[in-house]
Amino acid sequence: MRTSLEGKTALVTGATSGIGAATAERLVGLGARVIGTGRRGERLEAMRALLGEDFRHARLDMTDAKAIRNFAGDLPHAPDILINNAGLALGLSGADEASLEDWDRMIDTNIRGLVHLTRALLPGMKALERADIVNISSVAGSYPYPGANVYGASKAFVTQFSLNLRSDLAGSKVRVSSVEPGLTETEFSEVRFAGDKEKAARVYEGTDNLTADDISLVIADLLTLPPHINLNRVEIMPVSQSFGPFRIAREG
Repeated sequence: MRTSLEGKTALVTGATSGIGAATAERLVGLGARVIGTGRRGERLEAMRALLGEDFRHARLDMTDAKAIRNFAGDLPHAPDILINNAGLALGLSGADEASLEDWDRMIDTNIRGLVHLTRALLPGMKALERADIVNISSVAGSYPYPGANVYGASKAFVTQFSLNLRSDLAGSKVRVSSVEPGLTETEFSEVRFAGDKEKAARVYEGTDNLTADDISLVIADLLTLPPHINLNRVEIMPVSQSFGPFRIAREG
């Protein structure tokens, strides 16, 4: 197992907070040069101040296909490591009441943005001696729950896309992994509930939840495995989280 990523370049999307920020910091600590993207320029500047010259950044809206193409085309070379982390959940309403605008934004960010960036970078990554793609999915892609509708479906797409990439890339030196976190305390719930911090805090109340740093540790482990090992799917939950019963509607 490698303990260093010296000489490697990693591209981390959604690097302004949560899993993306924690992963960028950990990879810099392992010797990688990291390019972090996100929409919030001030957060990216703060990351640069924290991590130094090994962290470069670019503002990038993952819902803007043209901006993604231009960004990928302007890179001096393909990254050795691609962490497709940018994503979000919006709302928890049932499908009959949910906002179509929220659905569109989740699809554009969680699916289209990831697909467009991966497609733009893949030819260059495939030409490298060794490369890694880590797609951040979710247990919501495997286990349905009320209100997850499009969010869960978008993460199921990410997982299946990862597995299909593995098939397409058979015989190449590109590894692909789907990382599927469970209950992880980040800004995720605050975004889902439109900035309602109290409501977001109740999601994690009384649980020994995962943290962004926990997930970044798993990602680093994936990247430092011997090159002949590919972990296709990694599902991670805190010990306090498990699987729920089927939802049954009873009459009377």
